[in-house]
Amino acid sequence: MAQLGFYINQSLCTGCKACTVSCKDKNNLDVGINFRRVYSYEEGSSIQNPNHAIISNLKAFYFSISCNHCLEPACVTICPTKAIKKRESDGVVIINQETCAGTKFCVKACPYGSPQYNPKTFKSNKCDFCVNLQEKGEDPVCVSTCPMRAIEYGPIEELNKKYGKVKQIKGLPSPSITKPNLVITPHRDAKLN
Repeated sequence: MAQLGFYINQSLCTGCKACTVSCKDKNNLDVGINFRRVYSYEEGSSIQNPNHAIISNLKAFYFSISCNHCLEPACVTICPTKAIKKRESDGVVIINQETCAGTKFCVKACPYGSPQYNPKTFKSNKCDFCVNLQEKGEDPVCVSTCPMRAIEYGPIEELNKKYGKVKQIKGLPSPSITKPNLVITPHRDAKLN
């Protein structure tokens, strides 16, 4: 099987957070723990010209992100108990809850903020690409619940052929660090110059 990845059509994302809520519900996550997050990014200013008219130069967009199941995941190499593994069959990065020691090293190492520490279980966990749903022929819950159809998934090579190879926008770290399996159609204001 090929390496799986996510495609985000950021120009369609309205920031509704249906993906975050459905993921949270599916995984029974406590308050403050989110395997998929939606961030807003704003920049610019408004000024008043001599005629007292307000001129706005504001730019804003939303971005949905979770684990990118990277080719070189920082969380895998830093885990002292080897609880985090990248599956050979599909490249999905999984945290084994039985061997996780809760060191939070993975939380600090991930440039995308994917692993989430649970103070009740003293362990970290993250998006597992809804492998249990995929085994039943269903889509990951974030994909199936997005009302704008802004999230897709599939073999990263196919996503790259279909949508290009943009992996970085304003607000995201350099993809050279971990080589994320992510493709983005950027919002017009999110494009890097």
